[in-house]
Amino acid sequence: MMSLALTIFLLNTCYITLNTFRTMLVVRRQKFWAPVLAVVEELVYVMALAIALKNISNPVNIAAYCLGFGLGIYLGILIEDRIALGYVNFQVTIPINQDSPDYDKNRGLPETLRNSGYGVTETWGYGHSGARLILSILAPRSASKKLMSQIKNLSPNAFIMVNEPTELSGGFWSKEVSKRFKNAKNQDHGTSLKN
Repeated sequence: MMSLALTIFLLNTCYITLNTFRTMLVVRRQKFWAPVLAVVEELVYVMALAIALKNISNPVNIAAYCLGFGLGIYLGILIEDRIALGYVNFQVTIPINQDSPDYDKNRGLPETLRNSGYGVTETWGYGHSGARLILSILAPRSASKKLMSQIKNLSPNAFIMVNEPTELSGGFWSKEVSKRFKNAKNQDHGTSLKN
């Protein structure tokens, strides 16, 4: 009896993990991998559902099905976070006041980030309390935590907003960003090995 509940739990965990990850692939417009994963997902789903419905009278089996559902969502999110497909766009707004002790550091932030491999576009604006430097920064999603940390360390007063673009076209974007980011990452790794 417990082996049946365990089988239902594992199959549903597997199914929902695949389902969650596939849904994220669809949102990111992965036209090849989403359908391929859907075929595997449906195979597992049919097996799990057939077993669960055949043995639905036992509350332990129902509980196993429900617990597998919850764990599957959690695992799907973990897998997607680990793979981190796509890009993020940071919009960073920094106060630029020439009288501020942080002026040089804030003004130099775009070049510092470019040297780290990120694509940075600068614009200027004016807010309630004066001039602002507004940065648009494209980065691989896998680098978003590192970029967030770097911006906070270099400019603690920055206002940061992060979006995930669904489509990119032209300009410095996508392949060039990945190439520059990998080159900068390799240079950082080489420097840390020498030290």
